Amino acid sequence: MAMDGSNAAEELAVGCFVSIKTTLGDDFQGQGSKGGPKRNIRLLKASYIKELSYLGQAEDPLDVKNCYLDLNSLRAREELAIRQAEAECERIGVGVTSQAQNIFDALSKTLPVRWDKTVIVVMNEVRVSSPYLPESVSGGTPAANDRVKKVLELERRRLQTRGGGQ
Repeated sequence: MAMDGSNAAEELAVGCFVSIKTTLGDDFQGQGSKGGPKRNIRLLKASYIKELSYLGQAEDPLDVKNCYLDLNSLRAREELAIRQAEAECERIGVGVTSQAQNIFDALSKTLPVRWDKTVIVVMNEVRVSSPYLPESVSGGTPAANDRVKKVLELERRRLQTRGGGQ
């Protein structure tokens, strides 16, 4: 089908594959598009187009009949995201100061910790109550107790040097 330029926009609809021959002897194929990210574009003066042939229509990438969704994979990703979000929520203390949260975060870097309301529970045995000082540590073996106290002392020193605590 030769092109006279009168209805070029209608002839080159989005998604149409075309073959073009120029008056300079070039032959190439392309697809009509609305543009978008990173496309190779060749501009031709209409008077250089010798012949334009319609090759066919591209499949619609949004056509539901041509899409495949792996629902099991999507469900697994969703469950993992929910578990991760729940785990993150459990790591945030409710009704505690930012200093208490910082101490919890410092302990969690090397030890298993969880919140029991406003009490930090370390290794399921050592409890650290407000005001989260070494003297606030109770329960657990002496070795576990000493380890938690050491982390508390180091974290309090670090917060003081940053100007973030007492």
